[in-house]
Amino acid sequence: MTPSTDGPTTLSPARIRFALLALALGGFGIGSTEFVAMGLLPNIAQDLLPGVYSQDPAEANAAAGWIIAAYALGVVVGAPTIAAAAARWPRKRLLLALLTAFTLGTIASALLPSFGLVLIARFIAALPHGAYFGIASLVAASLMGPGKRARGVALVLSGLTIANVVGVPAITWLGQSAGWRIAYLAVAGIFALTFLAVLVAVPWQAGDPHATMKRELRAFIRVQVWFALAIGAIGFGGLFAVYSYVAPLATEVTGLAPALVPVVLIVFGVGMTIGNLVGGRLADWSVRRSMYVFFGILAIGLVLLGLTAADPVGLFTGVFLVGASSAALSPTIQARLMDIARDSQSIAAALNHSALNIGNSLGALLGGLAIAAGLGYVAPIWIGLVLTIAGVLLAVGTFALDRVRGQRGVVVPYATGAVEVVES
Repeated sequence: MTPSTDGPTTLSPARIRFALLALALGGFGIGSTEFVAMGLLPNIAQDLLPGVYSQDPAEANAAAGWIIAAYALGVVVGAPTIAAAAARWPRKRLLLALLTAFTLGTIASALLPSFGLVLIARFIAALPHGAYFGIASLVAASLMGPGKRARGVALVLSGLTIANVVGVPAITWLGQSAGWRIAYLAVAGIFALTFLAVLVAVPWQAGDPHATMKRELRAFIRVQVWFALAIGAIGFGGLFAVYSYVAPLATEVTGLAPALVPVVLIVFGVGMTIGNLVGGRLADWSVRRSMYVFFGILAIGLVLLGLTAADPVGLFTGVFLVGASSAALSPTIQARLMDIARDSQSIAAALNHSALNIGNSLGALLGGLAIAAGLGYVAPIWIGLVLTIAGVLLAVGTFALDRVRGQRGVVVPYATGAVEVVES
């Protein structure tokens, strides 16, 4: 791969930290725009679907869940398309273009008047999501250097998880107080601030002049890439089946006041922040072991939540475990994709977010169908458990295929020109 013009050998530690912080701020904005809908779902349903809401709030909440699904679909479409088409672009220039698109798409989401138009806006606003995380992860991995690849990915993702501790609860409170449209305008402000931070802090990195869309798309001919995508898409449905409907779960099943929904989101976010950082370190040690451990914890958390959601202690404990384990899986799955994609690194780094947002859409869709069928707000938790078990079985399959092929490790290229052999 072509060396960058700036890297860890020419930058001071302070400059590297500043650049990583700017990249993580973008993750903070993305986490806010993606997850704030979960806490404001009843408010959005009441405003955009007033007739349905007045007759059946549960049906309106389930229908409003399509806003979450539309965003997830935008990520799925945008991540591989933009990453493959723009692999030659200088990485900083591409990040700035993506942040501009985020800002404009989020403003449109806040201002458009009807449910259908907001659905379209959320789809468009999501298109840069996967490409941003993919390119930012490649920049972070280059800045961190060999041996710290997954930790670089985790640092970029830390913005997303911290958003669930600070940004999502605060913006949820703002949306409940001033309206959900004001909440989305606040998110647009975060993206505008991130644009300035990346412009100032992130060093120039050339794109890959040898990259072509054909070369990037070669990732899709590899069976193991499809295994990894399926693990993220199906296994992560367990998280989103719960998270998409956590607000009505907390108020209707646990009996908490709506004002306490942001507290539930904070607990979710604390778990995600801790899990993300731990997952990044363990993935640098062993992707396989990390994946098994955290899928196991996710299954335990879902069972606990399903059995004890009516009790506040059970609710908070369950959402913490679900948030921590699922966030730990994210850098693990991304590291796995980067391991097996060989020279298709740009698209591999972005595909993780396509996979996770298929899980987002799948979990939200199946959970909404269960609620609309009258099965209650606990039913999505059990759907999530089934999806998690399926993710574990897929993980067993992909690593078994490694053993059949006699594959003990993979060579990972870096933008600096270094390579590293890592254990799968």
